[in-house]
Amino acid sequence: MSGPTLLTPRLLLRLPEAGDFEPWAAFAADAETMRFLGGAMSRTEAWRNICTVAGAWSIRGFGMFSVIERASGRWIGRIGPWQPVGWPGTEIGWGLARAFCGQGYALEAARATMDYAVDVLGWRHIIHTIDPDNAASIRLAERLGSRHEGPTRMPAPFADRRIDLWGQSAAAWRSARAAQAATDSSVG
Repeated sequence: MSGPTLLTPRLLLRLPEAGDFEPWAAFAADAETMRFLGGAMSRTEAWRNICTVAGAWSIRGFGMFSVIERASGRWIGRIGPWQPVGWPGTEIGWGLARAFCGQGYALEAARATMDYAVDVLGWRHIIHTIDPDNAASIRLAERLGSRHEGPTRMPAPFADRRIDLWGQSAAAWRSARAAQAATDSSVG
């Protein structure tokens, strides 16, 4: 299956492929990584998960991208547009393998996928569904310019989880992006 490819200075974002399964399964099996992402998964659950994400591209026309570190070619996580049936909005979600956290990769990939969601998919509002105890994701949402929009309800099997909605309008994202570009051009 072919689809869009996004390039950032350090990352390649592309549709999930069969060769991503082993690192995807390792990511999904890590209890600490999956603490706020629905819990650790067995290999068979990870297989269904990667197939669900890949299938979303075929059914919805968008889904999370596999995130590849350009320098090494390693799969490091999945980030991007997400909106299963019953979801509280059009989300840019993220999850990186623990070894790659804290290096700015999530911010870099999230910015690229937010641009994609606004510019290509035409989304008018972007959300992030975040557990209120997930301080790292809250910091990332804030760095992206998203604001706390209050608690939300998730569909099953997540209906019993406390989840807060963070988000911003496409107009707010475009404005922040333009301001960042002006800052970058005045520095360079």
